[in-house]
Order: sequence, then C-alpha cells, then structure tokens
Amino acid sequence: MKDYSVIGLAYNKEIRIYTSVSTHLVNEAQKIHQSHPTATAAFGRFLTQSAMMSLMYKDGERLTLKIEGDGPIGSMTVEAINGIVRGFMLNPYVYIKYEDGPKKGKLNVGAAVGRGFIYVTRDWKGNYFTSSSPLQSGEIGDDFTYYYAVSEQTPSAVGLGVLVDRDSSVKVSGGFIVQVLPNASQETIEKVEKIIQNTPSVTDLLLKLQTPEKMLSYLADGTENILEKHEIKYECTCNKDKFRKSLMTLNIQSLEEILNEDKKAHITCNFCKKEYTFDENELKKMLKEKREINE
Repeated sequence: MKDYSVIGLAYNKEIRIYTSVSTHLVNEAQKIHQSHPTATAAFGRFLTQSAMMSLMYKDGERLTLKIEGDGPIGSMTVEAINGIVRGFMLNPYVYIKYEDGPKKGKLNVGAAVGRGFIYVTRDWKGNYFTSSSPLQSGEIGDDFTYYYAVSEQTPSAVGLGVLVDRDSSVKVSGGFIVQVLPNASQETIEKVEKIIQNTPSVTDLLLKLQTPEKMLSYLADGTENILEKHEIKYECTCNKDKFRKSLMTLNIQSLEEILNEDKKAHITCNFCKKEYTFDENELKKMLKEKREINE
C-alpha cells in the first residue's frame, strides 16, 4: 500500500486534521542515506511533517524546511511540494538512546537534534518568504507545534512517530496535525485537547489503526468529513542538466582549475546520492560557452 495523507474537517468544521502514514517514504530515505536509528527517527519525523505541511499551501508552492540544531545530527534540510519530499542530513550516523528514566532504551531524538531553530521558506512563483522559530525539545513534533503557533498564528498539535526495527529499517512511520480554526468554540477546543492528551504514542496509534482514515476518525471522535487524500513519497528530481547549470555558474578560472587538475567533475546529489560525471570534453564545451558569453 502506498503512503498517503488524508485531510479532513471535524467537530462541526471547527477543527482541521491531517493524518499520514509515511512508512515507505521514510524507509526510502533511510536506504538512501544509510542513517542510523536515532537519525532515522528524527529525519523521518521531519520528512513526514514536511509532506503534510506542503499540502497546506497553493498547488505548486515549494517549501524548503531546515532544522539547525547543535546536536550530533547537525542540520537537516527538506524540500517539499504537493506531498513529495526529498532531503538530507549533515550527519546521518547517530544512534543515541535514553540511558534512564521512563524512556530508558528508547531513541533519544531530542538529544540527537539539540537546541536551535526551524526555518521554513515558501517559494511561490519566485516570491520567497522565510519564517522561523526556536526548537522547543528537538523532538520535532513539539517544535512544529510551537512553530505553527508563533509563525503561522494557527494553534496546532503535531504528533509524529517513527518505529525503527532491529535491522535499521522502518517498521512504521506517520503522524498528524490537528489545527484549531477561528470559529472553534471553547468546548470543542477542550474536547480536542483531552483526546490528544489521552492519545498513545504515534507509533502505537499507527500499529493499532494502520490507516490515515482510522487515525483521523480517532482524533475526530467520529465527527470527521474527509476532504482530500494525497499520495506522499520520497522522490528526487535531480538530473545531469541541472548539475550542468550549476557548474556553469562557476567563473572561468574555477572551471579551468577543475579541467586542468582533475580532467573531470564528479558530483553526488545530496538528496538521492546519485552520481554524475562530466568528462574532459564536456568541461571544455562548458568553458567555450562561458568564454563566448563573456566576450
């Protein structure tokens, strides 16, 4: 079954809810980046949140999201549009567990991410707008709950979960975003808050309910009206022509140095790890084009 998100209204159209299953999406990211369990959990939560967030905006509006923390993962970057995501981490080789307390033995995502900031850049037909907020816990869900409140002025509750199996693959992944609409009554808000407070971990919810529709019904207490359903997936759109254009932004001296010293340019895509090579003849052709442009 493909990963997908469901968007619905609930509680007499006073609450908007997004629910997602992203198991295949996060598994694909784990395979590409060969991430260790805690990094997989952090990045998987971030990817899932980004996929849902990209469904909130106009068709064709591209998001670039970045988490810059002082934990061992470093920064994480995700590009998202219409539920399709791709991303990379500075350090995917992080495996940290809680040493004691009620979470002993579980993956310590907060410590792996650390303190820092979330940045969200929206690109609508070349018009860019960036907003940000400080990380609250590094657990991603809490951090975006705060982001929506302070940067989007939309009271929200974000739940995200990634269950990593013994072989480092992803057993289950998904999440939800519950947003309070301007017409919501205090009674409805209190009812929703109580449900969220009593909700088990997202991974437990996913293992039990399995589909976005059932998650939506649970959070909506049976009052849901499904509006949309969207496939979500990890997909990179890189190609050789895009990297050629990037090389063409270098000055003539830099291109000459690459040609004289290496005889070729070797580029690896950060998002999918696909490799592209530009041989001596291709570099000479680019240099010729650059010189003709500068004449």
